[in-house]
Amino acid sequence: MAGEKVAEVREENWQAEVMDAPLPVLVDFWAPRCAPCVAMAPILEQVAEELSGRLKVVKLNVDESRQTAIRYRIQSIPTFLLFQGGTVRAQVGGAMSKAALLDKLLKKL
Repeated sequence: MAGEKVAEVREENWQAEVMDAPLPVLVDFWAPRCAPCVAMAPILEQVAEELSGRLKVVKLNVDESRQTAIRYRIQSIPTFLLFQGGTVRAQVGGAMSKAALLDKLLKKL
């Protein structure tokens, strides 16, 4: 369910796509059964487009990659973690407007 600008990551490519990424990475922990998660998809596409070259945006389906969700103690979805250099720099939970998401993220970039 990833879009053109937002790639889907899994446990198999987590290290390469998130931990070793040269840019900061916003990870959307989501599931297709979650209506707020689905509602956030177009907003994440817009964020990925607007911050292209400055931020990478990816999605991780918690139902398919349970171990990664457990490792980062994801208890509710959607949850967004901002990684930089393999370290979590910020965590934001719940559905929100693009303006609210950008406001929370840009302070950490």
